Amino acid sequence: MGLVSVGCKQKEDKQEKAEEHVRPNIVFIMSDDHAYQAISAYGHGLNNTPNIDRIATEGAIFNRGFVTNSICAPSRAVMLTGKHSHINGKVDNIQEFDWDQENFAKSLQKSGYQTAMVGKIHLDGLPQGFHYSNVLPGQGQYYNPDFIENGVKKQYQGYVTSVTTDIALDWLNNKREKDKPFLLLYHQKAPHRTWMPEAKYFSLFKDKDFTPPANFFDDYKGREAAAKHEMGIYEHMDLVYDLKMLDKEGEIKTKYRNAFQGQYNRMDSIQKLAWDAHYDPIISNFKGEKLEGEALALWKYNRYMQDYLSTIQSVDDGVGEVLDYLEANGLAENTIIVYTSDQGFYLGEHGWFDKRFMYEESFRTPLLMKYPKEIKAGTVIDELVQNLDFAPTFLDYAGVDIASDIQGESFRGLVNGNQKEWRDAIYYGYYEFPGEHHVKRHYGVRTDRYKLIHFYYDIDTWELYDLEKDPSEMHNVYDDPDYSNIRVNMHKKLEELRLKYKDSDSLDQVNLERYLKAKQG
Repeated sequence: MGLVSVGCKQKEDKQEKAEEHVRPNIVFIMSDDHAYQAISAYGHGLNNTPNIDRIATEGAIFNRGFVTNSICAPSRAVMLTGKHSHINGKVDNIQEFDWDQENFAKSLQKSGYQTAMVGKIHLDGLPQGFHYSNVLPGQGQYYNPDFIENGVKKQYQGYVTSVTTDIALDWLNNKREKDKPFLLLYHQKAPHRTWMPEAKYFSLFKDKDFTPPANFFDDYKGREAAAKHEMGIYEHMDLVYDLKMLDKEGEIKTKYRNAFQGQYNRMDSIQKLAWDAHYDPIISNFKGEKLEGEALALWKYNRYMQDYLSTIQSVDDGVGEVLDYLEANGLAENTIIVYTSDQGFYLGEHGWFDKRFMYEESFRTPLLMKYPKEIKAGTVIDELVQNLDFAPTFLDYAGVDIASDIQGESFRGLVNGNQKEWRDAIYYGYYEFPGEHHVKRHYGVRTDRYKLIHFYYDIDTWELYDLEKDPSEMHNVYDDPDYSNIRVNMHKKLEELRLKYKDSDSLDQVNLERYLKAKQG
């Protein structure tokens, strides 16, 4: 009897190991503030990202990937937990994140996955759910950055994007247990503000004159909340902090000059030589031209685009290195690769940089996915997917139970073609006001064609957009009688989602009080 039991046990162990072997690896690549417009696979023609495009060519591209709250730390909390900000507690960049709550990495770790987080997470505290973590403190630095490796702070020499990639490859090659499936969160700082390029890409867009979006000089007519922003390229973009006009004479005095001086001072002498060789002539020319008005606005836009897109080129290089590693080591076939950003970003639309608003360019985020075993090359997904869905999707692929309190849905069936029914609307909430960039608190609902937004707190306005007729969201039709039935239906859909996701005006008040208290220290 005992021999039979031992034999059965050995058979079960072998079967368990075989099942573990076929479970997919997961490489989740997230950049920061990477606009979908700045990925060449989306066809906007601003730049060329051949390695990121490989994921779409060999897998799937999502045309309607969105976030639930377009701001860095809350977006990452949603990604980890599969729950809206008002549920996971990280509603803004100020309040603390509770690492003790469940996240999908913890679940995968418990089920036998080797787990690692490398790069930017922007959530204070030691990451939980990872055998290995090596993360940037806060926003991180572009040159000679500090990292926190398993709780120990150290400085690395070099450019942050390349350093992050090197750390990720080192973990893949040397630190993981290679007989187990793995989860790697490989998260880049770039292209987050202040858009400091790597030296090899200083001149990549030097001779390119970018044409601004058609609504670059938006007057915000009929959109009270948008008019009160503080994120205009012309009005608010800092000449030194954002646009690198750090003249040696100190004549260009700006609000954030000293903050950028600190970033410049992190460079070593060789890095400074290369930096100065590129930027000093630009500074000299700018001082000599004495630009004003529209000419200054367009100059600032081009300077912004040149640096922003240059930082993305290094991100694309890193993606290529990781893809090449997986292929060279026989891992590509059984590895899920996702590329996304923590939210979208404005590249001059409405005259803006930054994110936060529920308008498309920051609400929508790039999403590309590859998994040869299930996803056909060239797949295009047009359904409404959110960062809320990452956690349940990864758990689904790993064969791990999805907890009942997770609010997202697995989109595995969408990309493999087996699921025909999907949600018809998505919900959004933004909470960080009063705060940087002066974007009012708001929540809203988006369907395939329409978007309803409510701005509140010290304002009470509603906006309704017909995205088919007005994709740039220039015309608020909330009070248009031709849209009265649409308005009623969108209000109904909004209330349904607020009920589904357990949001309410009273909870908004609680989050406001917590935010103001945290902001006061």
